[in-house]
Amino acid sequence: MILNNIDMELRIIIDYNQILRLIQQLPKRDIERLAITLQSEISSKKSTKSIQELILKAPTWSDSDFNDYQKARSYINKSRIV
Repeated sequence: MILNNIDMELRIIIDYNQILRLIQQLPKRDIERLAITLQSEISSKKSTKSIQELILKAPTWSDSDFNDYQKARSYINKSRIV
């Protein structure tokens, strides 16, 4: 009998206090590993968020600004000595 790959998903709803109690049952070594992993996740999300904020707050060019840039770039490219 051949089984096809089936994607299965199990969702468990656990509140914060239940998670905390489960973590407290872990050995100290595993708690430290979990803390490092969580800190790493938090840091990567912060850097992604700050990059997104920077991009969203960055100045933008209007169509006429962009056209002016393209014209200037074209003149610069044509004026270069080869």
